[in-house]
Amino acid sequence: MDSPVPPLPAGPGPRRRDRHGRGMRGPVAPPQVPLSTSRAAAFGDLVQDSVERLERRWPQLAEVDFLVLDVPPADGGDDSDAWAAESVPLGGMIAATSAHPARIVIYRRPVEIRTKSRDERAMFVHEIVVEQVAELLGLSPESVDPRYGDGQD
Repeated sequence: MDSPVPPLPAGPGPRRRDRHGRGMRGPVAPPQVPLSTSRAAAFGDLVQDSVERLERRWPQLAEVDFLVLDVPPADGGDDSDAWAAESVPLGGMIAATSAHPARIVIYRRPVEIRTKSRDERAMFVHEIVVEQVAELLGLSPESVDPRYGDGQD
């Protein structure tokens, strides 16, 4: 007797159900609730809000790419003195070339570590974006955003 259905492979494979047979769990929170957004997405939204605020005053920023990376690259290599001498960057600016437009990079994890609340993080992200835009445009941060530094104690 030949069976038209091949036998199931023995061994660990992808599980389709939990061991109680109730199926996979659904999301913890509905998509409308802020709990459902990841920390990386929430941080990206803070950067985007800051950029949109600055683009109203500086329309040329529409040509600049704003990126969010988790951590800065480890350019130290084998030279341990380079690691000890420099602080961790919070952001960076890459000048435009013929291959790509100017880029401003904000590093998420160093900023999150230095802030406690969402409001403090939003203010800190905006200050970093303003500083990087000022460096790109060759201006002072106060001329890029007149409210720069107002939120500090």
